[in-house]
This record gives sequence, C-alpha cells and structure tokens, in this order.
Amino acid sequence: MPEGDDLIRLAVPEDAASIAALYAPYVTDSIVSFENFPPDAEEMRRRIESGGDHYPWLTAWDGDGRLAGFAYASGFRPRHAYRFTVETSVYLDPSAQGKGLGRKLYDRLLPLLEAQGFTQAIAAISLANDASVALHEKCGFVTAGIYRDVGFKLGGWRSVGLWQRALAPLSDSPEEPKPFRPLWKP
Repeated sequence: MPEGDDLIRLAVPEDAASIAALYAPYVTDSIVSFENFPPDAEEMRRRIESGGDHYPWLTAWDGDGRLAGFAYASGFRPRHAYRFTVETSVYLDPSAQGKGLGRKLYDRLLPLLEAQGFTQAIAAISLANDASVALHEKCGFVTAGIYRDVGFKLGGWRSVGLWQRALAPLSDSPEEPKPFRPLWKP
C-alpha cells in the first residue's frame, strides 16, 4: 500500500460492488455491523447516492487497484435539530488493517466535515472492538456513552459504545452545512 493518501478519493456509484464485497464479512462474520444480511452492490450504490451533497463517502485503493477501505458520514438522527451532527464509519480490508489506513481516511474525512460546517461527529462502535476504539481515540473522539445489550448477533447480546468528536465551533446562529464536493481537495 502506498504511504501517501493519493489513492484516497471520493466514492462514486461504480465503487458500490467493491464496497459491498469488502463490507460483507463485517456483516456475516463479526459483531462489527448489526446488519444481518450483507447489502448487495445495488443497495451500496443507493447508500452512496443517498449521501447526496452533504454526506461524503471516501475510498482508499491499494497499489493494485483493489479497494483497501472506505469511510463515510451519514445523518446522525432524522430530527431537524440534529442536522449539524454526523455519524461516521470506517471499514478496512483485513490486509490493510493495522497499517494506518483508517487514520488516513479519517484525516481526510473529518476536516472535510468540519469545512462543511458540521459541529459534531459520532461513532457507534460494537463492543468489544479494541482496534476501532483505538482508531477513534487517536482521531480525537472521546467516550460519550454506552447502549448496553441493544443488539443480538452471533448468539449473544451486544452493546454499542458511542464516541464523539467536536468538529466546527459551536455558534448561536450556525450556518447550514455546505455541500462537500466544492470543498474536496484530491
């Protein structure tokens, strides 16, 4: 994997099949995702497109042109007052884990979200997931709480930890978040 982040780019709908393939084992073989059935390429395409102009998806590609990881933001909750907060996620191919790629993806995603005007990022992490907790804490997230025993997966009850990171400064009259594409610097 190249040392720089020149292979990190905005996701396009054509990346959906690669993203679905990378994500599938997180659904079928781990507690990391609470989904029961892996989304197919069409569903991943819909998710990428549903981010519209406000919720970016980033992809990282290895030197052989294979997807090594992806990160994205989504709306935190549907109520209007939450519009300044995003939820973030990172998923890596097993061959890319432990090499700093998750950090590189967040080092591109989080400043972009800040430039857009989002004020808070929330990460929901299935517990126990020490690697994800470590990544988020290295990226400035702090523990915000735990939902205990909220999901049943792979034969057991699972808890979800919440980590939070401040992005843009708070204001009594915040501007609406801006579209990300004009702010993206390849």
